[in-house]
Amino acid sequence: MAGAERVVLAGIDEAGLGPLLGSLAIGYTLLEVPAGEREPWKRLRGTVVKTPGTRARLVVADSKLVFQRNARGAERLETTALSFLAQKAPRPRQGDGRIDPDPERFLFGSIAPAPVWRALPWRAELARLPRVCQHDSLELTCTLLARALARAKIEVLDAGVRLVPAAELNASFAETGNKASSTWCLVLEVLRHVWAARVRAPVVATVDMLGGRRRYGSLLAQAFPEAEVELVGESPGRSAYALAARDGSGTLRLDFRVQADRHCFEVALASCLAKYARELEMHAFNAYFARFQPDLVPTAGYRGDGARWLAEASAALAQSGLAREWLVRAR
Repeated sequence: MAGAERVVLAGIDEAGLGPLLGSLAIGYTLLEVPAGEREPWKRLRGTVVKTPGTRARLVVADSKLVFQRNARGAERLETTALSFLAQKAPRPRQGDGRIDPDPERFLFGSIAPAPVWRALPWRAELARLPRVCQHDSLELTCTLLARALARAKIEVLDAGVRLVPAAELNASFAETGNKASSTWCLVLEVLRHVWAARVRAPVVATVDMLGGRRRYGSLLAQAFPEAEVELVGESPGRSAYALAARDGSGTLRLDFRVQADRHCFEVALASCLAKYARELEMHAFNAYFARFQPDLVPTAGYRGDGARWLAEASAALAQSGLAREWLVRAR
């Protein structure tokens, strides 16, 4: 039941803002919960935990805690990401599982990637889902999570990832001349999607704070001319605003918070989705270039290792014929 007895908790976080190679991934979640509820961890106790290493099947936490670059870390991250995505995704047309094997249909939610994504040659190498987990075990986890969410009266309205390939990022950097401005424009795209949920119930949204930016009031006023924007408070660690639609169609409380993925369930879940999508894309990236150079050591795309990969991948890059701006971030 929507309305005054319910509220929508929204979380936004990114993965891959700093690397040299690969996409920026912006994860988002929209959870409808009972009014006054701000701690889904408590309502989902016994099924979802925030500390890896416990016996619970699902860990929702900062993706840096959930994922380590080993088999257990990869399985843990995939279990969390796919189990929650399965709660909002329709079942595949054929088969009786909750997990749609098509990664693009399953990951991107309601925000489609830019057209440049369709032109990436490694897109064809994206693994079918699940990539590392046992399918039957994952299906069981999805069923148990569905029961826990129902008991807690929590509904996953939407969840997904906006992937921003290097070519799109470079085009934005050229247009804005500023990495922070480009990042804000991309996060704003997701915020507009969150804002639309206000017609269902009041929205409380939390965004992991973007770099060193502390003041967002004027940016929000420009981005949401249809809303009254009120400053709630600005500080080095947290900046909060209230948006009310001028036509009375709903409200949004918006917090930008340092390390929000450590304190806020919906941001932690968005962090896991973003990290999972980026890892899935980098796996496809490495598989594509291994076609040309089988002995090429894979990369996660971060600055130091990305530079190593570029130095070692000259044969693969030459054979691919791809321009540098399709691979390497300008900033």
